[in-house]
Amino acid sequence: MSARSPFPRHHGNADHSDADSNDHGDAARSDHGDAGDSRHPGDADDTRGSARTDRPGRDRHAVRHAAPTGRYRITEDRHVAVVGGGIAGLAAATVLAERGVRVTLLESEPRLGGRVASWPIGEGRTMSRGFHAFFRQYYNLRSLLKRFDPDLTSLAPVPDYPLQRPDGLRDSFSNIPLTPPCSILGFVLRSPTITLRSLVDVNVAAALELVRVRFPDTFSAYDGESAAAFLDRLRFPPAARDLALEVFARSFFADPDDFAAGELVAMFHTYFLGSAEGLVFDVPVDDYDTTLWAPLGRVLDGFGVDVRTSCPVRSIDTTAQGATLTLDDGVLSADAVVLATDPRTARQLAASTTSPSLAGWRHAVAATRNAPPFVVVRLWLDEPVEADRPPFLGTSGYGPLDNISVLERFEDGARKWSAQHGGASVVELHGYACDPSVTTDPAALDDVVTELSHQLHAALPETARLGVVHREVLARQDCPVIGPRGWTERPGVTTPSPALVLAGDWVACDLPVALMERAATTGFLAANTLLHRWGVQGQDVWSTPMSGLLATPRQRSWTALP
Repeated sequence: MSARSPFPRHHGNADHSDADSNDHGDAARSDHGDAGDSRHPGDADDTRGSARTDRPGRDRHAVRHAAPTGRYRITEDRHVAVVGGGIAGLAAATVLAERGVRVTLLESEPRLGGRVASWPIGEGRTMSRGFHAFFRQYYNLRSLLKRFDPDLTSLAPVPDYPLQRPDGLRDSFSNIPLTPPCSILGFVLRSPTITLRSLVDVNVAAALELVRVRFPDTFSAYDGESAAAFLDRLRFPPAARDLALEVFARSFFADPDDFAAGELVAMFHTYFLGSAEGLVFDVPVDDYDTTLWAPLGRVLDGFGVDVRTSCPVRSIDTTAQGATLTLDDGVLSADAVVLATDPRTARQLAASTTSPSLAGWRHAVAATRNAPPFVVVRLWLDEPVEADRPPFLGTSGYGPLDNISVLERFEDGARKWSAQHGGASVVELHGYACDPSVTTDPAALDDVVTELSHQLHAALPETARLGVVHREVLARQDCPVIGPRGWTERPGVTTPSPALVLAGDWVACDLPVALMERAATTGFLAANTLLHRWGVQGQDVWSTPMSGLLATPRQRSWTALP
């Protein structure tokens, strides 16, 4: 196993359900039990071992990675500064505060949520950085949300997730079995883009790699190969490649030529080939701040967390005694710091450290890169789109347009605005991996916005005749790209300094997790690292199976991550 993970080897094994799944995915999904501990830190000390096997979802092969054991609540005064109020920072701050650690949460923006934030823009409208899918494989993110919403009523299912090409071909992930291999067979039988004739040229050996994965080895096994090169080697039918494969790489805001094949293969496993949770996902029932981060902020306030928004950190340094952070209004000292910012800010803060022990680590952080920019266009129209339009439509072959959301179909705020304006629609367009000039050249951004609107009209023809009441445009370049090379050198949760840990979707993790779930998972693991050093019980984390359907064997007793 990789040496970067924060779980000591001697603290036991990950738990698996021993029962084979006979479920072919036709049953309704079970209630998502809490992947964490529902008790409060005032409860009696807890020394739970590895006997806990309650699953966080329907997949009987989900894996529990038990946290190091210890007393439930810290007994001495410890202070941790968490830098970053996105998912990773919120996850770390929550676990630390639950265990009685004194936490100061520092967020440079005026609100929590990080890259999944939303904000009001007047007249009952809100804006965000774009649509996010809350997949049912996101066990650790859902555990975080259950701190304020035990039944996850803040999330609602999206009934379908169609992927569409200009030639009219459309794939769907609804109404197919959920459990592999039935899910794979069901998708192939229903898909108009994958026929038996089109599969004749598929590289069978490469295809079998998708169901023979074993983590974390799979991440490094593809080192040097891009997602595009793997897709070329796979020789999937072009339409299937566009609709069912490249969408995974594009969801990382990256061009497949600049995205790691190991990450792509991990996504096939996590979302489809190795998990019985299915590819249909949930979405918040209102904007992110109202539904998610304001309620979680109230939970943190109840634990006594000192939440400081609009409070950027200018530098960080560590010593044997702890950490020192420079703020605009002074210096903050702490026993430890969780660095949970976006990758560019993390590079800047890593460069500000001066400890000789961090020299190699600073170089590794500096080598990380940002993905190309993305553009979000939100349109408040004067009439509704056609009633049968899905709430979320993935697109391929529509120029820079990667997906379309019809927000009043699932978001309360947009629904209220729509009702006040005669049923008019609120439509969001998302373009990934745009040219870097969109963040610096207004003319280049205007060109992309114009083309996104043009492609919207091609995908939803009725929108060509609709007027735009209001438009909001956002372009950002602050997401990570996990390139084809250097996975083994990528910074993980731990660092050479015991007073500094990392968390975020850009941080390496041995588990098959990505995007928001990697942020939540590494946030939990960062908290666990510090708690273990202080003899305190951490937060169990869950993942989809650590090996594929045809790995030998699929289930084994995985050593707890070191």
